[in-house]
Amino acid sequence: MPKPDPVLANLSSDSYLGFDFGNKKIGMAVGQLTTKTASPLETVRSLNQVPNWEKINQLIKEWQPQGLVVGVSRQMDGSDNPITPRMLKFCRQLNGRFNLPVFQMDEALSTFEAKQMLYDDIQVNASKLWAVQDQLAAQLILQSWLNQQ
Repeated sequence: MPKPDPVLANLSSDSYLGFDFGNKKIGMAVGQLTTKTASPLETVRSLNQVPNWEKINQLIKEWQPQGLVVGVSRQMDGSDNPITPRMLKFCRQLNGRFNLPVFQMDEALSTFEAKQMLYDDIQVNASKLWAVQDQLAAQLILQSWLNQQ
């Protein structure tokens, strides 16, 4: 389990967690509003399409974020795609469980972009790619949100 960066830990009241939701795994990232920087954090596995709430709770307690940012995908015309309702349910569950504000961010092509960066730019192999692509996608989602603030 990664330990909080001491510099980032001092900014914990300024921290936000980002999520790239998927049915099998959820990428997570951490970022700070002051520095407007996001970093990949962890990939949390889901069991039977149920998020590992214990692990998410542990990371929320560890980082003490002010809010949560969830990537929500939609069709190019703005309509829901097949996973959009599950993403919105995840947003409601996060809010209900942790009583933190949940911000939705368009995640258009974030996982594709993450895969492209990992595979093309730094030539990560396929098994490593599968393990970290969602963390990087969560970082891209959170970074986009931070940039808009």
